[in-house]
Amino acid sequence: QVQLVESGGGLVQPGGSLRLSCAASRDIFSINVMGWYRQAPGNQRELVGSITSTGGTFYADSVKGRFTISRDTAMNTVYLQMNSLKSEDTAVYYCRAAFGVRDYWGQGTQVTVSS
Repeated sequence: QVQLVESGGGLVQPGGSLRLSCAASRDIFSINVMGWYRQAPGNQRELVGSITSTGGTFYADSVKGRFTISRDTAMNTVYLQMNSLKSEDTAVYYCRAAFGVRDYWGQGTQVTVSS
């Protein structure tokens, strides 16, 4: 099993930055893929980006060039650095771990971009 705890959400003005953290309960090298998703009210949950156990990354077109996924393997933590935030980035952000044949999700953290 994998427990995931997200943190770092909050209220930020357009153009600002936030860094989200996702702390895993086990060695993230053992997790095939860790991803960040978001869900805005009335919308489906969508993939923001992901990082594989070997460090490969993927980003949705909507965040490419603004968001960066990184990890601290000693802390078993994956980060989502969000820059140049827009109002349309407002959503609950979730961390997901694909481990074995199962998916695990964190509880989510709210990001609100507003002036």
